[in-house]
Amino acid sequence: MTAGLGLVHRHGERLTVTVADTGAELLSYVYRAEAAWEAPKPYIHPLRTLAGRVVTDYRPNDHRWHKGLQMTASHLSGQNLWGGNSYVHGEGYLALPGRVGSMAHAGFDEVAAGDGRARFTERLTWHPYGGGLWADETRRIEVHDVDPADGSWALTWSCAVTNRREEPLRFGSPTTQGRPDAGYTGLFWRGPRAFAGGRVLGPDAEGPGMMGRQAPWLAYCGEHDGVDGHATLVFAHSPENDHTGAGGGHPAHWFVRDSPYAAVAPSLAFHEELVLEPGATLTRRYRVLVADGEWDRARVAARLDALAW
Repeated sequence: MTAGLGLVHRHGERLTVTVADTGAELLSYVYRAEAAWEAPKPYIHPLRTLAGRVVTDYRPNDHRWHKGLQMTASHLSGQNLWGGNSYVHGEGYLALPGRVGSMAHAGFDEVAAGDGRARFTERLTWHPYGGGLWADETRRIEVHDVDPADGSWALTWSCAVTNRREEPLRFGSPTTQGRPDAGYTGLFWRGPRAFAGGRVLGPDAEGPGMMGRQAPWLAYCGEHDGVDGHATLVFAHSPENDHTGAGGGHPAHWFVRDSPYAAVAPSLAFHEELVLEPGATLTRRYRVLVADGEWDRARVAARLDALAW
């Protein structure tokens, strides 16, 4: 049986999704602006399992701009909507504040809960350092399929980004700029510090060797500090991601690390830049399954198969 959900809105700051019967918090979506150097943008933190275990990190000392689960753009037509230092080929990471942009909350079109689901639709604007308008985004986040018996719940993250410039927007990554195995950009999860050294699973492969590979889903299993036990997060593409949006045509290549920290991103531009023409819209949809316990490949695949898109 799917549990009921509630939504609490602290206006100007955050939305919190709760389990109706218990009041337990599953996530907070924070949309207030934060430090300019960290490329301000909305994010989800904390993200919790049904048992209340936190499975995201926030402003870790190695990367203050890593904030839970968030949409990012590490290299966007010469700007950095990721945060912190910018990668420059041949020079490494440099402090270039004039490259650090932002994604700003512009309003909610829907905030609702009922029938075992909680959902909200947000309008955002994307800006370079100078503050001009580069893109509009419509983002929809839905929490659903909360299954106490299974110990899991699902989040679906959809986005549509429209280029408002008079020239193409070029999505890239440190790898497109020359740094191997650093294709991070797009939806990005930073796991708790305790999850370093966790287990990485794909449909037909295992381990950090999944870096840069294509697959419809990727799972990360980590062990908690403070309490006994594990949690598993599964990241999956919608089938439509194979066919829609500029530069599409295949599932994204995975960026994944288990050392020195836990991180996963279905990269928009791992090996090659994605070019979004003026007026064009890039659409993507992802699912994140949050589960208590250490799940194996068969259990992950079966649960994903049971969740309709």
